[in-house]
Amino acid sequence: MTESVKERIPIASDHAGFEMKEKIAKALSALGFDVQDLGTSSPASTDYPDFGHPLAEEVSTGEVKRGVLLCGTGLGMSYVANRHPHVRAAVAWTPEIAALARKHNDANVLVLPARFISDEDGLAILKAWLDTPFEGGRHQGRVEKIELDDEDGTK
Repeated sequence: MTESVKERIPIASDHAGFEMKEKIAKALSALGFDVQDLGTSSPASTDYPDFGHPLAEEVSTGEVKRGVLLCGTGLGMSYVANRHPHVRAAVAWTPEIAALARKHNDANVLVLPARFISDEDGLAILKAWLDTPFEGGRHQGRVEKIELDDEDGTK
C-alpha cells in the first residue's frame, strides 16, 4: 500500500493575524494538509517581516508550492512576500478575489487581511484559493512578465 504525501503549506502571521491564523491552520489540517506554523505564537506585538520573509523564501526556492500569510490589512505581508523571486502574493478579501488571483495570476501565497474579514470569510477565501487551479493560456505570458531577471531589475 502506497501512502500519499500530504502537501506542506506554511502559514505565518503577525500579532494582528494571530487568532485567525490559528483557525486557518486547523482548517488546513482538517483538509489534509501538512501545516507548518512559522509564527507568531501569540497576540503580542511583532514585526510582520520577521514572519513573512521565511515563508516567502520557502515558496521562492520551491521548497513548498504555496503558503498563507495574515496581518491586519494584508498589505504589509504582501509587500514582504512579493520582494522574493517567483512569489505572487495576493491579498484577498472575498472568495471571488482569491479565485481570480489563482485563475489569472497563479497566486502562490494567499494573504488575508485579518482585521477586515470574519473568520467565516477567511475560511471561505482559503477554500476558494485552494480549490482554484491556474487557468494558464493567455494568462501564462502575463505571469511570466512579472518576474524580473537581472540584478538591476530589468527583463
